[in-house]
Amino acid sequence: MAQTPWRKSSFSGGSGTSCVEVAWSDLHIAREAVLVRDSKNPAGPMLALPSSAWRGLLSSR
Repeated sequence: MAQTPWRKSSFSGGSGTSCVEVAWSDLHIAREAVLVRDSKNPAGPMLALPSSAWRGLLSSR
């Protein structure tokens, strides 16, 4: 997944200890998905959410 351009989510806390990174999926199996991972564990698990679910999550904030 080295090609995926991850960025820190603007919804992450400012303390640097609870950062979430997001990226648009470049995988054909998760096309039009938003990937989410813990910035402290970039090689760890990630979630692949449909972009509509990601928008819903952000709008419910």
